[in-house]
Amino acid sequence: MSGTEFETVAAKIDGYRDEAIALERTLTAIPALSPKSGGKGELAKCRALETYLRGFGLVELRRIDAPDADAEEGIRPNLIARIPGRSSERTVWVMSHLDIVPEGDLKKWDSPPFEIRVDGDKIFGRGVEDNQQGIVASCLAARALLETGARPAYDVALLFVADEETGSEFGIRYLLKQDPKMFRPVDLVIVPDGGLPDGSMIEVAEKGIVWIKVTTQGKQCHGSTPERGINAHVAAAHTIVKLRSLYKKFAARDEVFDPPISTFEPTKKEANVPNVNTIPGEDVFYVDCRVLPQYDIGKVLRRVKTIGRQTDRKFGTTTTIETVQRENAAPPTPTDAPVVVSLRKAVERVYGVQARPMGIGGGTVAAHIRRAGAPAAVWARMDETMHGPNEYARIPNLLGDAKVLAHVMLQA
Repeated sequence: MSGTEFETVAAKIDGYRDEAIALERTLTAIPALSPKSGGKGELAKCRALETYLRGFGLVELRRIDAPDADAEEGIRPNLIARIPGRSSERTVWVMSHLDIVPEGDLKKWDSPPFEIRVDGDKIFGRGVEDNQQGIVASCLAARALLETGARPAYDVALLFVADEETGSEFGIRYLLKQDPKMFRPVDLVIVPDGGLPDGSMIEVAEKGIVWIKVTTQGKQCHGSTPERGINAHVAAAHTIVKLRSLYKKFAARDEVFDPPISTFEPTKKEANVPNVNTIPGEDVFYVDCRVLPQYDIGKVLRRVKTIGRQTDRKFGTTTTIETVQRENAAPPTPTDAPVVVSLRKAVERVYGVQARPMGIGGGTVAAHIRRAGAPAAVWARMDETMHGPNEYARIPNLLGDAKVLAHVMLQA
């Protein structure tokens, strides 16, 4: 890639402000809600996107439909749009998701959520950032390549998936079941679905996640005669305090992550008794654990069960440990992987920012790709207003992220 070639592409993208707004308007007007969220799925939105892509000459399109009886026409669409590169040795993938979350409480919106509102450099509407910023930026990058005649270093594939918001059963998980080798270890996979306002984070790793339900059974009695019962609430509180020892038991640090440690935090608490003068015979609370990849989640669970048994011996209770959710950490993307190196160069060129590879405590769809053997990086420059009222995307981010993606496509 010559500097002049990228500058030509970047200049073309700078002229796409109205194009970006128009595409956001088209996509926002089609609420692609999962049937689990009361919608019809992504089919109408996918068709609108296909029409847009064909309109600027991107004709190598392939649909892979996952069957879902509850969705429109019984399918959840996944779309791949390809641009041939100078070499097919590897592919630069950009994966965005078509579905959105519901709008929530309409009273908290300043404008109709499915009609975009442009205020200065912000576009407001449900889905405009999550994940239409990724969709629009990748489309604009591809359009600029075609319209300037710039040929990417390697094959480019824009992947638009279904069902990210409700588990990916009909999206990336379905695609990988159909073709486990869809992504090659040499490929570069970018997921523009998370980041910081200055674009300085490249997410390359995720902690393992386990949510634990702890149920403590005692014996209910009147508050004035505690000797006749076993206070499950007191025993559960003892367990909570003892669970702090997990921080010492699993004390490793990994500075790639923020925070750089495993975390074990009691969170949700279920109601036990409705009145003050009753000693509860049952108490239920939950623990959210985010575990560094070097630890086996099974060992964490065994330690929690040991603590529960210690509580039972002390108080005469019966403690039950249940796993509500468990997701082992995917293999991290190496910090020197080509996708990371390419993104760092592109972000510095476009935004003048030194981006660094980082790990996060939450889970993303990139984990599925990493488990399939391909290094994936989550990156975007965004304010992360997703899922809340008055969600917005910044127009400079739409155009700037398109330039970053184009830079990666050209230099890979």
